[in-house]
Amino acid sequence: MRFRLTIEYDGRGFVGWQRQDNGLGVQQVLEDAVTAFSGESATVYGAGRTDTGVHALAQVAHVDLARDWPADTVRDALNAHCRPHALSVLAAAPAAADFHARFSATERRYEYRIANRRAPLALERGRAWWVPAPLDAERMAEAAGVLVGHHDFTTFRASECQAKSAEKTLDELSVQRLGDDIIFTVRARSFLHHQVRNMVGTLRRVGEGKWTKAHVKAALDARDRREGGETAPADGLYLVGVRYDG
Repeated sequence: MRFRLTIEYDGRGFVGWQRQDNGLGVQQVLEDAVTAFSGESATVYGAGRTDTGVHALAQVAHVDLARDWPADTVRDALNAHCRPHALSVLAAAPAAADFHARFSATERRYEYRIANRRAPLALERGRAWWVPAPLDAERMAEAAGVLVGHHDFTTFRASECQAKSAEKTLDELSVQRLGDDIIFTVRARSFLHHQVRNMVGTLRRVGEGKWTKAHVKAALDARDRREGGETAPADGLYLVGVRYDG
């Protein structure tokens, strides 16, 4: 029986989604929970391989179990065995045999949050990028437009990225201010390693008045990571949704 899981987690306690030798991954916590309640050794496949410190509001995963468990039992049992980690299975549902959390996904949506205020963060520390210098969100939004569409995103790709091609189609990169917060909404079928964080770091330069829209276009065309802005910290990045056709 294949189950589709919807999961939220605070990325600060994990080395990312994947099971790794250098720390605790979200995948490991879930797989250990599966074994604890079912006695089975199963792989949990995720839609997005979030990095260390990156959060998720609606990560999607799937797992195959030998027994036809009630979906609510799977959800509740996983949550019971995931304690005390900052991870919650929001929903579990039966899935088609050919459903794959990663390969069936047609779109992934991320949000990045900058806390743009003079006072440092207290309650929200680790959940946003604190930038005390004033930022112009309207200028950032205008400059973000040059990155939307199909491009070679080498400038915004991490050196350790394992993707075969740097060409991606970015469906949305919008920027809006909500009080002290500046929210970036980013949609695409898939992303390069650190692509979102590198784009946000580059657009920060525009918000500070150091760069213009033309500078962002020149950086994109350069296809050289050294021509882009800094990599924004993982603190402000959230996987907020995954879309599947049908």
